[in-house]
Amino acid sequence: MERRPASHPALVEISSDGRRRLWHMGELSARAAGLSGAFAARGVGRGDVVMTLAGNRVEWVLALLACWRMGAVALPCSTQLRRADLTHRIAVANPSLCVGSEPLLAEVPGGVECMSMADVANSLDEDRPQETPAAQADLDPDDPALIVFTSGTTGEPQGTLHPVRYLAGQRLQAEHWLGAREGDLVWVTTSTGWSKSARNVFVAPWLMGAAALLCDSRFDAEERLALCEREGVSVLCQAPTEYRMLAAQTQLRPLPDLRRAVSAGEALGAETLAGFRDAWGLEISDGYGQTETGHITGNLVGEPVRPGSMGRPLPGIETRVVEGELQVRAAGCPTFFSGYLAAEGPPALVGEGWWPTGDLVREDANGHLFHEGRRDDLILSAGYRIGPFEVESALLTHPAVADAAAVAAPDVERGAVVKAVVVLADGEPSDALAAELQEHVKSVTAPYKFPRIVEFADSLPRTTTGKLRRAELR
Repeated sequence: MERRPASHPALVEISSDGRRRLWHMGELSARAAGLSGAFAARGVGRGDVVMTLAGNRVEWVLALLACWRMGAVALPCSTQLRRADLTHRIAVANPSLCVGSEPLLAEVPGGVECMSMADVANSLDEDRPQETPAAQADLDPDDPALIVFTSGTTGEPQGTLHPVRYLAGQRLQAEHWLGAREGDLVWVTTSTGWSKSARNVFVAPWLMGAAALLCDSRFDAEERLALCEREGVSVLCQAPTEYRMLAAQTQLRPLPDLRRAVSAGEALGAETLAGFRDAWGLEISDGYGQTETGHITGNLVGEPVRPGSMGRPLPGIETRVVEGELQVRAAGCPTFFSGYLAAEGPPALVGEGWWPTGDLVREDANGHLFHEGRRDDLILSAGYRIGPFEVESALLTHPAVADAAAVAAPDVERGAVVKAVVVLADGEPSDALAAELQEHVKSVTAPYKFPRIVEFADSLPRTTTGKLRRAELR
């Protein structure tokens, strides 16, 4: 990332208790340098993996900056992951250190050294002895920098490894889709641990000379509008569900400083788009990307928004549609991943260097793409990407469950919710048992994955090779 003057405003932090602090680039750089020394003292070196389990707070930003300063690899994780999720990620990524808040660190299995928020504070306390900052690594564009796990569709979530060039490569979408400018305040509301979080919460704004708003609180519709007004947010990036909830739970009103609103993950309905157009005088610009590819299409800055479309390819990105599937040319994508952690060799491409996304799309005469589904039945719910395999695996750990399948069910507010179809090993179907299974899933995996609908069946439709016929279940 480009160097900015030390006095450049970089981050507006709103803590969980409502305290506000403005961080300048020089402060963040100094704190990250100090934290790199604390990492090094705990045995972290170049190429080692540092996992984070922290919400949208400055310590999360500092941990990632410290990693990239010293050449370590950042693995930001969702704060909603539970022990089984973390055990899998640790087995695949082998982190040397986990940095997080105390309650979340309690879910980390033994054998991984942990650094709490109190430890971070102590390592940065100028009244205490501090470790010497780690030397700033001279990194090549293809050196490893970031690991983000996929949602998991046909199996366990996979760790995608992104190189250093992935960070600088965010300038393309920051300029042409996110639309950040010098002096802007950009609020990307996504939780930590997601692909969009790692690339857009602060990396993309900083590349454009903008500051980032970091807010560590749960969604509250009125509070969100009030924060946009009070802080003068220029660019707002939210999940489609958050836009729908804003429209449903508040009286939308003009936001004088807001000049661009973007979204990604699923298309917004015409009624929702019209409501924001009337209130804000803006069209919400949809976009599309994958964990593996980074952001690759969008309704671009300076072009008319095509409602319902995930836009056109970013400048320089080559795409094609083969039998309905969107494919991306890897060589022209500056944010393309290096490979999966557990796999040997580079990503498996088809033809002359094309990446099959697994997403089914249609393309209009002007090159606008419209999402029509997933080959792998990924469930998109309230901005979360949920692999059915993870839900099914959690259900199967309950003694009453003999077989289970998870599919998407339409939902007005969330776009879709998880529906579980369960075959019982014993006992009779009941509302009480359905509620018990929902709570069980929440206890063994991230709570956002729990099935909001539970149905019971005598058997599940499968192919002759044993694969679920999910279309029938939907």
